[in-house]
Amino acid sequence: MHLLGSLTSVHTDSTCSALLRELQIPSDEQHIWNEVGETELEKDRVLLELERECLQVYRRKVDEASNARARLRQSVAVKEAELSALMAALGELALNTQTQTDKLSATLKEQLASVSPLVEDLKMKKEERIKQFSDLKAQIEKISGEISGYTQPNGAVTMEVQDLSLRKLTEYQTCLHNLQKEKSCRLNKVLEYVNDVHSLCGVLGLDFGNTVSEVHPSLHEAGPEQSRNISNKTLEGLDQAILKLKTERKSRIQKVKNIVRSLFELWNLMDSPEEQRSHFRSITFILGSSEPEITEPGVLSLDVIEQAAAEVERLTKLKASRMKELVMKKRSELEEICRRAHIEPDKSTAAEKANALIDSGLVDPSELLASIEAQITEAKDEAASRKEIMDRIDRWLAACEEENWLEDYNQDESRYSAGRGAHINLKHAEKARIMVTKIPAMVENLINRTLAWEGEQKMSFLYDGVRLVSLLEDYKVTRQLRDEEKKKCRDQKKLQDLLLTEKEAMYGSKPSPKRSNSFKKLDGYRANGNGSTCLPHHAGTQLGVQHLN
Repeated sequence: MHLLGSLTSVHTDSTCSALLRELQIPSDEQHIWNEVGETELEKDRVLLELERECLQVYRRKVDEASNARARLRQSVAVKEAELSALMAALGELALNTQTQTDKLSATLKEQLASVSPLVEDLKMKKEERIKQFSDLKAQIEKISGEISGYTQPNGAVTMEVQDLSLRKLTEYQTCLHNLQKEKSCRLNKVLEYVNDVHSLCGVLGLDFGNTVSEVHPSLHEAGPEQSRNISNKTLEGLDQAILKLKTERKSRIQKVKNIVRSLFELWNLMDSPEEQRSHFRSITFILGSSEPEITEPGVLSLDVIEQAAAEVERLTKLKASRMKELVMKKRSELEEICRRAHIEPDKSTAAEKANALIDSGLVDPSELLASIEAQITEAKDEAASRKEIMDRIDRWLAACEEENWLEDYNQDESRYSAGRGAHINLKHAEKARIMVTKIPAMVENLINRTLAWEGEQKMSFLYDGVRLVSLLEDYKVTRQLRDEEKKKCRDQKKLQDLLLTEKEAMYGSKPSPKRSNSFKKLDGYRANGNGSTCLPHHAGTQLGVQHLN
């Protein structure tokens, strides 16, 4: 700068000297001042004034140049500061050593020209980075609001320009990714809860929209642009709503099961037609179903429960008016069970006595019906315990029937004829003889099994009111007497045949006379050779089982 000032001073002095010389050199052979006739004093004054004016102009120009330089320096400094701030905000690296050296060798205008484009580029980069941060922060705040339950109003996203580096951008992106992952998990959980609520509301016949809206309106009214609240409060609210609905479902299921049991009991008592029962088929399956299996919409609604309860009330009133008929019906059922099992029914609830008690009003028909139902249950249990012995009795009675048939068959003199069906009867007789030989063992086994049953049950085995063992013992005695009588008849016949043979040998053979009436059946008896009579072969069997048939 000092060299520049010296050069400028020399150039100015030369210019002033030239002007002064021009004033002293005559023009057209005369000097201007000489022609004017200026005095030396005037000349010196003018020259002094000229010199002063030149210096003022010089100083003004120098000042202007200095000001321009200062402004350039300030502009460069501002741009460099702005550049540094932008680079710091964006996390860019500082200028390298070579760039710093080039900067020292360049003029201020060159420095300004080189810095300005960098600043403009960084400004555009900063704006773009700010937009990225703003978008990320908006998404972060939106998801955070959904998770926390507090959402800022639209346009409330604020962005503080501080650290706009790539590192910070990566942190924001990582934070957003984590929040998005958490939102996805929460959203899936909310949807799962909402589906459970929808299913339970459908079964219970409740309004789904009102139920979830009580937890949070966004669960039912969420549109395409409206986010669904997934906060902890919402999740807890849905969990509590599901628990409440499941409790209500359990209570209603128990209520419906009680109603269905009553319906089945009343239907069976009243012999209700299938058409009447079909109206409530939608709830009867509940009786044998677990809670998760009950998913039909509206099956546990209050309307369905009230209809079923009204039907129970209607049938109960109808039952009261038909109680006498029901008592008689149950008594007939009891008597039929006892008849099949050959058990004596309880006489305390006999038809005549029950009618008299109901008409007199001394007993509640419901209590009498319950007593008969208890007797039916007891009779069924006893019949089940007697089943094995009853089966043995049936087999014994069947064998006795075969024995009776065989006795009748043996007395048929035409049994060996070549008539139609003779061979079938012959095979039947063979099987009957085998079965008859097993009767004594069957009776002994039946007696032993009956005694064992009496020992287990601590009671006598009665058959139509008579002890079975006594009947069987009587049968054994009767059968023994019958066998002795049969043996006696056979011996008499042998003696008769022997006497006839001796007579023929003594007097000679004669034509056999017409069959004597001595061998004709007379009222179930037959005559022997001596004119006496003996029992038919099956008489003993009939005497032994007369109490069983």
